[in-house]
Amino acid sequence: MTSSQSDTPKRSPGGASRRRFLKRTGQVAAASALAGVAVPKCHANGDSTIKLALVGCGGRGTGAVGDAFRTTGGPVKLHAMADVFENRVAGSYGRLSKQSADRVDVPPERRFVGFDAYKHAIDSLDPGDVVLLTTHANFRPMHFEYAVEKGMHVFAEKSFAVDGPATRRWLKAAEASEQKNLKMACGLMWRHSHARQEVIRRIHEGEIGDVHTLRIYRVHGPVHCPPLPEGADELVFQLQHRNSFTWISAGFFVDWHCHNVDVACWAKDAWPVSAQAMGGRCYPQAGNQMDHFAVEYTFADGTKLFAFARHMSNCWNTYSDYAHGSKGSAVIMESLRQPRPRIYKSHNMVPDAMVWEYGRGDNNPYVEEWQLLLDAIRKDTPHNEARRAGEANVAALMGRTAAHTGAYVTWDAMLNSDFQFVEDIDALTFDSPAPVKAGPDGIYEPPLPGMTKEI
Repeated sequence: MTSSQSDTPKRSPGGASRRRFLKRTGQVAAASALAGVAVPKCHANGDSTIKLALVGCGGRGTGAVGDAFRTTGGPVKLHAMADVFENRVAGSYGRLSKQSADRVDVPPERRFVGFDAYKHAIDSLDPGDVVLLTTHANFRPMHFEYAVEKGMHVFAEKSFAVDGPATRRWLKAAEASEQKNLKMACGLMWRHSHARQEVIRRIHEGEIGDVHTLRIYRVHGPVHCPPLPEGADELVFQLQHRNSFTWISAGFFVDWHCHNVDVACWAKDAWPVSAQAMGGRCYPQAGNQMDHFAVEYTFADGTKLFAFARHMSNCWNTYSDYAHGSKGSAVIMESLRQPRPRIYKSHNMVPDAMVWEYGRGDNNPYVEEWQLLLDAIRKDTPHNEARRAGEANVAALMGRTAAHTGAYVTWDAMLNSDFQFVEDIDALTFDSPAPVKAGPDGIYEPPLPGMTKEI
């Protein structure tokens, strides 16, 4: 595949067309304030250096730069870096300089720190360059909006927004990026796994019949969040333990399980129309989040998607996806490293029932998503995953919100929700109060279904 456009589910919730869906949710405007003029064609000759600006210098952002360096077709260099914390910029710069010294050209004056550092990093680029948005989801729509306004191509890590208003902001910027002919890759890299592409192509061609049930699992060890230390700056503490706070990362279910949700919807070729869920917390080390979820999604034709997420030690672990149809079943992914897709002629997935197996190693989808993006920039071909990323984010938010609140959550209710974790994320500074507060023991209260309001 040369563009993510072919991967996008053709049917939006309730069977409405994509155009009608976006009109209904208020995302399409006759003219966007961000749209501006078309972006000049740059790097089209294939031999110009594409410069990168890294916004968010954690492990995933650092790894994403390394993935970009592994592509072919033309030179790529890291040009600028930005993060809220100076030590993260320094750490990322040190690792990347050690690994790829000839590709890192980030002098001290292009290493920016602070809540507005992203603007300086983006402003240092030229049209045709790429900004990596690899902070956590609370900042993603704001950063994406600014990158589009400045006419930059974008690589954005998942997840993409923490609540309904933020998702609408993302989708508005996505619309503007399309109007500007910007190239955009999202971090849902399984879409570019050759093994997963092949099994889903077979599912779409009817090899397991009409899909009626999907099952997805991400159950593994936790991310540890200690109690808030006495006298600590609470906002800084939460930013430093960002995976454990829903207002920053969108929560375990969205930030981690969004891959599986997206793959299941890709297999079904549709987005769900509703979700109901259960969840809870067994251990206090989860910050202000639940540590287990069980979500039932429903599609417009009645198909069910069952999503299971658990983040605890000493429990059964798996990271896998399955589809069941009227003629058989499919293993979409058996494990993170080796997906080993297979098709069976029955729902009892035993060796004698197997009729097809992807019998070779998979490509590296982390590098593939970069190859597609950079090729599209150099050749000026269409490649924009922003809209689909926003829609996948809605689906993931539905499951989290259903578990946190105990409510029956529809697609439209989630997308049109006015609930916000932080009303003005653009104005957040180190002087701002922490959006959530610990109890006197330093432990954060988890969501309470029936009482928590997130929609």
